[in-house]
Amino acid sequence: MHENSTAAKPTPADRAAAAAADGPPALRVPFDATVLTESPISTERLVLRPLEASDAPDVFEYQRIPEVLRYLPWPERDRAQGYAHTATRAAGRVLAADGDFFVLAVTLLGTPSTGNGASDRVIGDMMVRVSSLAHAQLELGWVVHPDFQGRGYAREAGLAVRDFVFETLDPHRVQAFLDARNGSSAALCERLGMRREATILEEQYNDGEWQDTAVYGVLRREWAAARG
Repeated sequence: MHENSTAAKPTPADRAAAAAADGPPALRVPFDATVLTESPISTERLVLRPLEASDAPDVFEYQRIPEVLRYLPWPERDRAQGYAHTATRAAGRVLAADGDFFVLAVTLLGTPSTGNGASDRVIGDMMVRVSSLAHAQLELGWVVHPDFQGRGYAREAGLAVRDFVFETLDPHRVQAFLDARNGSSAALCERLGMRREATILEEQYNDGEWQDTAVYGVLRREWAAARG
């Protein structure tokens, strides 16, 4: 048993050979997420499409909750500020350079929006951001309204977005950075096939205190192998 586990552990040479086989960075950009308006990402219970400024009423319902803000680098905002923030995030659509991002609204089928009962409610959102164009790295981020947590929606949305970015944008690596105290997001990272790679001590100063950042990541070849 011990011999098998030791033999299975990749050596530095193994990792170097596998990395070389992946080839050089080839992130497929520019990419305009507006195409997902007409052809959204659909799962069994959810539809993920680009965030719109008109989603602000639903977004504000979770944007104003203290337990949500605790783990996000978002200050408290009043309604007007929150709506403006959603409009700013909704304007991000094109990935072409480091720092570019888009945000997908996670809508729950059959649950009416708080702002417009004729549309489905936005219960959270998923962000995709370019961490490094030169090294083909993307970052994922997410938030889900606490009332809709514990039902597998975050995992369902996260898996769909993870698969979409690997299939469509061809990153070498997908990663996530989160408040190290956020056990729920850490568990989600693991469900998405990510490993915890580092803890950056006192990396950010938010809410009057220094906070540690946990770094999670998964490589394209690992994602492909896990899918069989």
